[in-house]
Amino acid sequence: MESVGKMKKVLITGGTGFIGSQVVAELLRKGYEVHSLVYPPFAPEQPHLVQHEMNLMDDKAVDAFLAENSFDTLIHLAWFTGAKCHSSDVNLDWMRASIALLESFVKHGGKTFLGAGTVSEYDFSKGYLREDITPLANPSLYGQAKAAVYNTGRIFAKAHDVAFKWARIFNLYGPNEKPTRLMPSVLHSMLAGEDVKVSDCVKIQDYSHVFDTAAAIVAFLESDVTGAVNICSGNPIRLRAIVEKMAELTGFKGKILWGAIPANFDDPFVVGDNTRLTREVGYHHKYDLETGLKQIIDWEKNHV
Repeated sequence: MESVGKMKKVLITGGTGFIGSQVVAELLRKGYEVHSLVYPPFAPEQPHLVQHEMNLMDDKAVDAFLAENSFDTLIHLAWFTGAKCHSSDVNLDWMRASIALLESFVKHGGKTFLGAGTVSEYDFSKGYLREDITPLANPSLYGQAKAAVYNTGRIFAKAHDVAFKWARIFNLYGPNEKPTRLMPSVLHSMLAGEDVKVSDCVKIQDYSHVFDTAAAIVAFLESDVTGAVNICSGNPIRLRAIVEKMAELTGFKGKILWGAIPANFDDPFVVGDNTRLTREVGYHHKYDLETGLKQIIDWEKNHV
């Protein structure tokens, strides 16, 4: 990993997002000089954080930047996360831009590429999801676009002797999450004393606190492990249990209206096998569900 004096230097995309902002914080905490390709708005200024305005859809501008600025290490987290992100045609734009970014990075001397994959690459009908066994056969355009970057990128990187790391990120939660997501929307209603409207919440999923997700990504970056690694807790939890635990921790006494809104997805069991993360990368989650929920409850109370 390239050093600046005694500091390690890394380039990141998506560094102002929900996950990326925490990855940047973890990198800075560990002594990196972080260069962030940003489409405004910018993050607040911090020591050892250098922000470069960039439209990642502009392949020529990206290539020119990498020609003028040398980086051994790239963390690519940026992707479309807007409305209907699982079905939007914009996923194809991000697929093409991601492959072009990797190509330019390699052409200009890059050595280690870490990309953000997704649980949505997997076929959810196969039980516990494993990197080396579970088919990448998710029917969503989002999942298939990510899988295309993974499949193309790892072959291209290998041909050019570049370390290729693919962090398959599962469900997560934490401070500053989009307010329409399950936990912040439920928490907002509970703290306001309003009836809580949720789906039937019978699905079983795998949740990680975003602090753990960010720390796991950086641990993966610093390890010798390559290929795909599930960034997940490996712990199955029914959504209803999460809502009930939030009610307990907030002291909520109002009504929880189960089934008041439709579920976003029909998949009953989406849980990862985190053996590669724990045994090969050596990262173990710090936040259990209760500790993580207490953290976001405290954060929400201070940001209302």
